[in-house]
Parts: sequence; structure tokens; C-alpha cells
Amino acid sequence: MAQTLAVVILNWNGRHFLERFLPGVVKYSAHEGVRVVIADNASSDDSLEWLAVNYPELDVLKFTENHGFAGGYNLVFEQLNDEIICLLNSDVEIRNEWLPRVLDYFAENKAVAAVSSKLLDQKHPEYFEYASAAGGYIDKFGYPFCRGRIFESLEKDHGQYDDIEDVLWGAGAALFVRRKIWLELGGLDVDFFAHMEEIDLCWRIKNAGYRVVSLPQSVVYHVGGGTLPKNNPRKTFLNFRNNLWMLQKNIPKRQLFRLMFIRFFLDMLAMFVFLFSGRFKDAGAVCKAWRNVLATRRKTLAKRKMTAGFSGMSGKGFYKGSILWQYHIKKRKTFKDIILIK
Repeated sequence: MAQTLAVVILNWNGRHFLERFLPGVVKYSAHEGVRVVIADNASSDDSLEWLAVNYPELDVLKFTENHGFAGGYNLVFEQLNDEIICLLNSDVEIRNEWLPRVLDYFAENKAVAAVSSKLLDQKHPEYFEYASAAGGYIDKFGYPFCRGRIFESLEKDHGQYDDIEDVLWGAGAALFVRRKIWLELGGLDVDFFAHMEEIDLCWRIKNAGYRVVSLPQSVVYHVGGGTLPKNNPRKTFLNFRNNLWMLQKNIPKRQLFRLMFIRFFLDMLAMFVFLFSGRFKDAGAVCKAWRNVLATRRKTLAKRKMTAGFSGMSGKGFYKGSILWQYHIKKRKTFKDIILIK
């Protein structure tokens, strides 16, 4: 029996995005064994009415409350039976064929649990998009970066990362995951609320012995911007807290204490940088993140029982150096300038 794939758009009050981008998703997802599904997080706009009129043929999952990104997709994976499910943001544009190579790759590589599309900026398509560009990495101190994006520096796409590569993570904006493995590992961690929950999931996938792959032949165009604007204290808090939670859940115990000790001083340095830059609320958010991490450490460490093995920070997707040092001190702004250093 041929594998089946569901492209699932999690919608919340996103009629404007559906109207703009759903036609392309439907057009370029018309393949045997593939269906497009809308999962609605209790929208209060007219998304459902618009779908009923314009796309009555699509399957719609209607949730009675807003479960957020993590909770919403966890319900999707529980309720659908497709072998592969694609998490696709409502603000993603599809301009050409993006699925055939993905389907072939999953069929040919049974150890691959997740595949990430190449994300380009919808407004400036010559550039990579922030979320995961051409596949995500992490450095020895736990800071994420991407092929095509280091911190806020976005590269132009010249095909320099069009090789298929094992990576550590891909963004939930366009991420394909085998349903069976998602369920085995417990899906996304709903405690994260927003930011890095997909990195945490992909890391658990790697720890379980499966592969996460960047497949740049599958290209999507992401509006992005996230739920919170840049330089928002709430976003600062979530980024710092969730990153530390992710480390606590996925690092072998022999490495964890040392890494958390180093990260405390690095994060305090970041706090002082915020202070001297006049970003007092961001500085406070770093302190709040650490207080939250310490207060919840028992709960977070208990989640390690759901991690099937701890492979350590080595192998594909891990950078043994410091991305902070290379970017801020050495002024190396591109992935190749950093990752190819001997």
C-alpha cells in the first residue's frame, strides 16, 4: 500500500492567509495519496464559513478551543491516520511542485523521521527566511542557527545549500513528520507555548536514533514574523526559557551540569548587554526566564524519561564551536564561513 500524506494547516483567525495562500497549496498538493486538511483552533473570524463556500472538498478538523501551535498539532496527529503529516503554516506560499521529492525520499529512507523544506522569504524570495532557512543546527552551548541564517543575518539563496543534508531541526512552518514516530515521542511539548518546540521535538527524534533531513528541492515561501515582534520582552523570555528547557530535556547528564553552568554566565552577559543598550525589559526577561527554569527544573527533568536515549551534542546538526564567538567576535556572518572552519 502506498504511503499517505496529509498537508495540515493549523488555522486561527487566518482567513486572510487562507484566501491568499490556500489556492497554491491545493494546486501543488494534488498528488495521489496526498490530501490537504485544515485544523481550526476555534477561530472567531469567518474562516470556517469561507472554507465551506470556497473549498467544501477539503477535510476540516474543528477544535472547540484554541490549543495553540503545540496542542493543536498534537491533536491533529492523534486524529489523523496518514503515515506522514506535514505541518504547514497558514502564511506559507507554494509556487511550484514541492511534494514529489519529499514523498520519494520518505519511501527510500525508512530511518528518516522528519524532512524540512527550504524556507525562503515570501516578500524577498531571493533571501532565506528566518525560521529554519535550509535546515537547523545548534552549537556547543545550545544556540540554534541555520544553513542560510545566523542570528538576524539572512543570506541570499544562490543554491549554496541545495544539497540534501542531515540536520538537527527544521521549523514547524513546513515540516514533514512520520506520524508513528511523533506519537511514540509524545509530540510537541505544550509547556513551551511558542518558540523552539519543534527544535525540541527534532532533537528527541535524533536521540531516538532517527534522522532529520533538510530537503531543499522542496521549496516554500514563508511570510514569517512570528506571533510576537522582535525586541519584545515576552519573546525574549520564551526564547531564553525554552532554550534552557530544551537543553535540560535532551543533553546527557554528564554534559548537562557543565553546560547549564556555562549558560548561566553567558545569559547573564546577555542581560548586561540588554541593560547597557537601554532594553531594561529584555534584561528583566532573561532573569525571569532563569527563575522559571529553576522553579520548574524537577518537572522538566522528569520529561527526560520520554527521551529515547541521549546521543550527546555530536554528529550531524551539531557545531562543536561557539556561534556567538564566530558571529560577534570573528564577524563571520554566513553558515559556510563558520561551519567549514577547520
